[in-house]
Parts: sequence; structure tokens; C-alpha cells
Amino acid sequence: MINVLLVEDQCLVRCGLRALLDRETDIKVVGEAEDGEEAVRMVRELQPDLVLMDIRLPRVDGIEATRRIKDTHGAVEVLVLSAYEDDETVFQAIQAGASGYILKDITPTNLVRAIRSVRSGMSTVHPGITRRLLERLSMVNARSAGAAHIHSNGLTPREVEILVGIANGMSSRELAAKLFVSESTVKSHLRTIYRKINVRDRSQAVAYALRKGFVR
Repeated sequence: MINVLLVEDQCLVRCGLRALLDRETDIKVVGEAEDGEEAVRMVRELQPDLVLMDIRLPRVDGIEATRRIKDTHGAVEVLVLSAYEDDETVFQAIQAGASGYILKDITPTNLVRAIRSVRSGMSTVHPGITRRLLERLSMVNARSAGAAHIHSNGLTPREVEILVGIANGMSSRELAAKLFVSESTVKSHLRTIYRKINVRDRSQAVAYALRKGFVR
């Protein structure tokens, strides 16, 4: 059973989300919060598995609430469900510790799938947002690679270099040319990286790199 805390200031939206999730046999809504401050308190009291978090909230916004929740309850996953898709908001949410960022135009089926995915340890980012993240990351300067070595998290220096490369929007072919290795070697490294950081694909690796500080 996935215990979920809903954080949404609009009553109609919150009720709709509860009605949707109550239909699922493996998801239980254990509480509802109308603002970020209440969300932090309810996480402490209810110990949910996952928080479905809006961004624009009264008193304490969703980004700050996410940061506080992750600082004190690291095992609680935060999935942002927002109407806002500007790059800065997405970056801040992921850096605050959110494991996923999806938009409110998502279908009910995909919302449920996203909740299950995040609960299982995966990162979920809306495809349109992922592309813009890659475009923005491609402009990050080379000093990010140096910073990444400080937080290698079990990756070798070469694996860190490849992770930073894909986070900056480089293709496997471009990385191969840069590193003077074959494309198959790069793909082999990527499989190892995915296994070590427990992700399934490139977009999830990008989200991981942002969240863990490999790229700033």
C-alpha cells in the first residue's frame, strides 16, 4: 500500500485527486494539506510514503516545503504536480529533493503510474520538461564537471564525466567522440551508471544528476 499525502490549496482539485486515488487498491490517501507549513507538520505526524505536492501554496510554497520534508524525512518521496512548467521552478523543485515533476494536464492513468514509479525509487519528469532541462543544462559551464567529482556517489571519474555529459545534453555519439572511445563503450558505461544510481533511462539520470548536485 502506498500512503499518500495530498498537498493542494484548491479544494476542488484536492477532492478530485482523492476521488481518483481512492479507486486504486494499492494507494491510500492518508491526509490532505492546504499549504506547505501544514504539509510539513502532517508528514511528521502521518509518515506517508509519498507527498503529492503543488508548487504555489499559501504561507510556505511547495519548493520550500519539499526541502523541509526531505531534510527531516529523507525516505518520504515527493512528487510535484504543478500547473507551472518554467525551467527555474522545475530546477528548484528537483534540487529541493523532489523525485518527480509532472504537470496537471497529465492523464489519470499516467498520474497513478507516476506515483507508483516514484514510490519504487524511480524519478519521473514530464517529457516536455525533460527536453528543456537538457537544453538548459547544455549551457552549464565546465566547472560543473569538477564539482561533480566531490559527490561521486560510488561512480568512477569516467562514469561521472559521462553522467555530467548526458546531463548537459550530449548524445552517446558526441560523448564517444569527446572521450575518444567507441559509442558502444559509452553505452556500456551508461548501463553501469543506471544500475549504480538505480534509474532506468536518460531522463531519470538527468533528474538524478540535478537532485544530487552533479550539475548546478
